[in-house]
Amino acid sequence: MARDGAEDPPAGGPAAGHLRIGMILFPRMDQIDFTGPFEVLSRLPDSTIHVLAKEEEPVRDVMGLILTPEGSLASAPPLDILVVPGGPGQEALMEDEAVLGFLRDRSAKARFVYSVCTGALLCGAAGLLKGVRATTHWASFDLLKYFGAIPVDERVVLDGKHLSAAGVTAGIDGALTLAALLRGERAAQQIQLGIEYAPKPPFDSGTPKTAPPEVLDAARAATAALTRRRLETARRAARRLGVSPAE
Repeated sequence: MARDGAEDPPAGGPAAGHLRIGMILFPRMDQIDFTGPFEVLSRLPDSTIHVLAKEEEPVRDVMGLILTPEGSLASAPPLDILVVPGGPGQEALMEDEAVLGFLRDRSAKARFVYSVCTGALLCGAAGLLKGVRATTHWASFDLLKYFGAIPVDERVVLDGKHLSAAGVTAGIDGALTLAALLRGERAAQQIQLGIEYAPKPPFDSGTPKTAPPEVLDAARAATAALTRRRLETARRAARRLGVSPAE
């Protein structure tokens, strides 16, 4: 079922009418790319979230968590906000015209398109990032150029209607940014307080710039095969999109 905004919505912020938010699921996604933003956006006043997938059946995220859509992409209502998560399963959709066509169609009519992590690569494959400033997970950051995007090494990047967040947990930061854009900073701050989002990680190893070299090397080795596949897919997308990135 669609989930309405919180029963006691945050006060303040600009009035924007009822918001229809579409959030996409797919097999082998990274669930926190979805559930992190959902935790924030589900608290927006006067809004409804529609949980969508290519087929109306449960999917497993990359670690095995089962998530259930309420409807298919084909049956989705008009959307004001489109949220595109990432994860390893994104690779299987990069040349899926049903998914890419949906992204193109709905982005044209949406107020905001929000990609989380490697959801940016899906948006790029749909042709949505040409000339757009964007970010994504650090392991795929160098691929943005193949989609004609302007890579920006920031945790959250806004360019017109396109909002992008870097890897995984950055999705919460981006969702709070989106909440402020839609309902004002006071509303976003009340949501942040309500979910007690005040991260103080026990290690300073959350980015390639701060992680110890041996930790970074191990992370790169663990994802090397997927990174190679993503590069080849990005090169094919560049040819299809008419993009000529500097290698």
